[in-house]
Amino acid sequence: MRSKKVPIRGVGEVLLERSNRAKHLGLSIRPFKGARVAVPHGVSFATAEKFAHSKTNWIKKHLEKMTFIEKQAEVLKECHLIDRDKVKKLLVERLDELCKRNGFKYNRVFVKNQKTRWGSCSDKNNINLNVNLVRLPDELIDYVILHELVHTRVKDHSHRFWEELSKFVQDPKSLDKKLRDYILA
Repeated sequence: MRSKKVPIRGVGEVLLERSNRAKHLGLSIRPFKGARVAVPHGVSFATAEKFAHSKTNWIKKHLEKMTFIEKQAEVLKECHLIDRDKVKKLLVERLDELCKRNGFKYNRVFVKNQKTRWGSCSDKNNINLNVNLVRLPDELIDYVILHELVHTRVKDHSHRFWEELSKFVQDPKSLDKKLRDYILA
């Protein structure tokens, strides 16, 4: 037998799959596919099933995270339907509002579909914002915008930068961590 699906209470089905490359039992969670145990030759499916049952809490925890990532992927697909002009208008209006409220100035703003950054600030204080910001919660949109605006004053991520950002955002390090949970296209 090459593979077998086993039900695990509180988790659902887990795929046990024979692997030519595995040397030990290995557990992985894959987007849209769920939990999988790689079973090396010489290890029975019964042993692999016991292993999967012993890792129930780990599987639950990581499946929850994967569900979140899968939802983000679905949202990302829908982002291509967004009217870019409307998004640019919304983001520029929010940028200008945060500038006024907090006394920032920038040179120019660009709204792009960036692959690796939510935003950036150039040496000339040009602000780049990612069009995909609109799919984030408002607190994270504001965090990214304020992060880039602080770069108009402090160009690096030094202690001074984080102190300055803390004047405008409560607990910026935790927001930075939250932001990392969202994937970019």
